[in-house]
Amino acid sequence: MTDLQRTSLFGAHVAAGAKIVPFAGWEMPVEYKGVRAEHLAVRSTCGLFDVSHMGQIDVTGHGAREFLQSILTNDITRIGPGQAQYTLLSDDNGGVIDDLLAYALLDRFLLVVNASNIAPCVERVTSLAPDGVTVINRSPDVAMLALQGPTWARALTPIASPEPFSLPYMEATEATVAGVACLVARTGYTGEPGVEIMCPAEAAPAIWDALMTVAEAPVPAGLAARDTLRLEVGYPLYGNELGHDRSPISAGLKWACDLKHGGFPGAERMQREAAEGTSDRMVAIVLTEKGIPRGGCAVMADGQQVGTVTSGTFSPSLGVGAALAYVSPDHAHVGAKLSIDVRGKEKSAEVTSLPMVDTSPRKEHHS
Repeated sequence: MTDLQRTSLFGAHVAAGAKIVPFAGWEMPVEYKGVRAEHLAVRSTCGLFDVSHMGQIDVTGHGAREFLQSILTNDITRIGPGQAQYTLLSDDNGGVIDDLLAYALLDRFLLVVNASNIAPCVERVTSLAPDGVTVINRSPDVAMLALQGPTWARALTPIASPEPFSLPYMEATEATVAGVACLVARTGYTGEPGVEIMCPAEAAPAIWDALMTVAEAPVPAGLAARDTLRLEVGYPLYGNELGHDRSPISAGLKWACDLKHGGFPGAERMQREAAEGTSDRMVAIVLTEKGIPRGGCAVMADGQQVGTVTSGTFSPSLGVGAALAYVSPDHAHVGAKLSIDVRGKEKSAEVTSLPMVDTSPRKEHHS
């Protein structure tokens, strides 16, 4: 693993006993004490993730907002300083280059992109930028920690100023955390309330250590728990549910595409698919008998394959096998009876609603 990068928190992960694995060009912690324990801690109290491998791209200059409006799928004119928006960067055919969060800050726009797509995103945005708009890849200089779970504010408040719990969902503010100047955003990838803390890379260990010493310290959580958490609430993962081979419409992301105004690459295809339908749709599936579905497993109905699992796991919250899959429209309704081919054996399953785990009662729990 000598060619892999390490975040500034690598030493903290090793000290905490993390199992380290290669991921998107990085050596990252996949788990510490166990995936199930970390997953359930995030659902019940809070967990702390190192997501410093994510990309950070600044877009500045006169006309930056208009430029981003022309290349991103969502309507970025709807957010003002301090607000964030989920959106996608599409290719000319309407496929997905990446799904990302765009932040409108006082002096710039910040795009937080997936680790595996930093280079393609930088290249795409830079190649389309007009004169007067500057694109800067700040990824090597910025670390990001995700503090996620219902008790996140009780963990962060003792070391943060101003107090963070009044920050609305999908908004960001400058704050001092453990003496470090940070951008704190009420965002995350778990379905739970929480924040993502962006700071200079060299300062991340001080924040990590400070959080681990507060009275209600978070549980260190790895990438495996982050994956099971996002799957339960139906958040797509690039390379699994999203990619160049399909538009966002079949993934249920019409809400993140400004189809009324269009103008971004691939908008015509997305408008057509929204009106006419797609050949398959992303759904959530739970097994009704013992088994664990995995990506690539065939989804069956009446002896015929009607879809394919894109992400599958054992759901710690539900206690059953769960999956995201693309299936034909005729089998995409909640309650549809299906089966999944797990290692050559068909396991009974059915389509369920998203999110599979209802976290809405905790969304506004700030204390």
